Amino acid sequence: MAILTENIYVDILAVAVSIIIVIVTIFKWQFGYWERRGVYAPEPTIPFGNAKDLLSQKVSLGVAIKNAYDDIKSKGHKFGGYYVLGKPIFIPVDLDLVKSMLTKDFIHFTNHLNAANEEDDPLTGHLFTLKGAKWKNLRTKLTPTFTSGKIKMMFPTLIDCSANLVTLVDKYLDEKQPLDIKDVVARFTTDIIGSCAFGIECNSLQNPNSEFREYGRKIFDLTVWEGIVKLITLTVPNLVVYLKIRTYSKQMCSFFTNIVTETVNYRETNNIVRKDFMHLLIQLRNNVKITESDIGDLKNINNSNNVPSLTMNEVTAQAFVFFAAGFETSSTTTTFCLYELVQNPELQDKVREEINTVCEQYNGELTYDGVMKLKYMEKCINETLRKYPPLPIHTRECTETYKIPGTNLVINKGTSVLIPVMGIQNDPEYYPDPDRFDPERFSENVDKRHPAAWIPFGDGPRICIGLRFGMIQTKVGLAALLKRFRFTLHPKTELPLYLEPKGLIISVRSGVWLQAERI
Repeated sequence: MAILTENIYVDILAVAVSIIIVIVTIFKWQFGYWERRGVYAPEPTIPFGNAKDLLSQKVSLGVAIKNAYDDIKSKGHKFGGYYVLGKPIFIPVDLDLVKSMLTKDFIHFTNHLNAANEEDDPLTGHLFTLKGAKWKNLRTKLTPTFTSGKIKMMFPTLIDCSANLVTLVDKYLDEKQPLDIKDVVARFTTDIIGSCAFGIECNSLQNPNSEFREYGRKIFDLTVWEGIVKLITLTVPNLVVYLKIRTYSKQMCSFFTNIVTETVNYRETNNIVRKDFMHLLIQLRNNVKITESDIGDLKNINNSNNVPSLTMNEVTAQAFVFFAAGFETSSTTTTFCLYELVQNPELQDKVREEINTVCEQYNGELTYDGVMKLKYMEKCINETLRKYPPLPIHTRECTETYKIPGTNLVINKGTSVLIPVMGIQNDPEYYPDPDRFDPERFSENVDKRHPAAWIPFGDGPRICIGLRFGMIQTKVGLAALLKRFRFTLHPKTELPLYLEPKGLIISVRSGVWLQAERI
């Protein structure tokens, strides 16, 4: 082998410099992707692209993409580019374009970016991550399970859990302790979803260390490495599948798989019928047509070939995502709503007055029909979702080559798209003085606003399938609390609120602490 010089150290240095030059050249070429296509992108830095603060976990993904949105829009552009390491990402800014991508031109953007690796990581095989025909088929099967009639069927479970929620707050009050309201409400929503999705009495409100609550924490309280893996699943999902990197631990997978398998086998063997989501999944698994008026029994439910429509892993994955998304997003929304109501006590009193007025119409009880009449509370929830969208971005993969309307720009198949929900919903053009909490933004004039200016649940065929359940769950929790307690901010809450940088669903790093007072 030829030697470059007579000094081995100089040779090693020369090789190292050469490698660095090659790497820098590759990055520079990658970072010229959007410029070559005539698309503005914030100035990237090697090797992070535009994601240095994101990758170092100084800011959350939602805040990072909001900052990019603000920058792109300030330059007068209707869309722009963004880089995570060398990965180019497309960010739509114009609301007509956002609306088209989610609805009219959905066929070009049918998939989320998240990786589904059903073989190595079974819990990822759920509706949110599945792609193409498999997603479409499952979505069609699951849609009837989230009708208003099915949610009304589960309503008594929500009421039972709300009584335990009040008991817990009473306990904190008697002990003169402040409430970490996110933890309190998360235990409430964990009990609801655990019962509806798995038919299990979780008892998280009585026992903060119950198994379901512990696993719920593990899903969203991410380590630094888990936060990086989540980011990779959004930016280069195929890499996660190729390297067989697990999104969820084997322990977590085993826990939920065992729970579901035991529950399904027991119910089918003993013809047990419960008015919950698990029963509906069992019906789907066995090809039973779900109707609005009858939940059906479990006798003679297999099809003629005795081939289940859903595998046990698929049933587990759907129950898992209903649990994970259902308890966390609702508890997040309830937390931020209560935070804003304690900051605006006159609004808190107005919500409470509405609750009392509606309950008087139903003998002092909170009923399904009564909850549907809580219109001012709904405005408060919508404004909370506007200011603090639990999912601050929506992800899409370009599944068919797409020409941006009114331009010559073509988005290639496989391009990643991040829709900046937090950026749009905190844009002063659409919401003057966006930092102000104003439920009246969702009064009669809401129809005058662009439909893509408020998309916390997404839009189009991939709109959140459980949005009705989430809204009802949030309303019941707020009604149960505000009917019996007046809340004020405890000094333990650190202001201004600082969003946790590791999670994909927004949360407050140091918590929101409230003081309760009986009414």
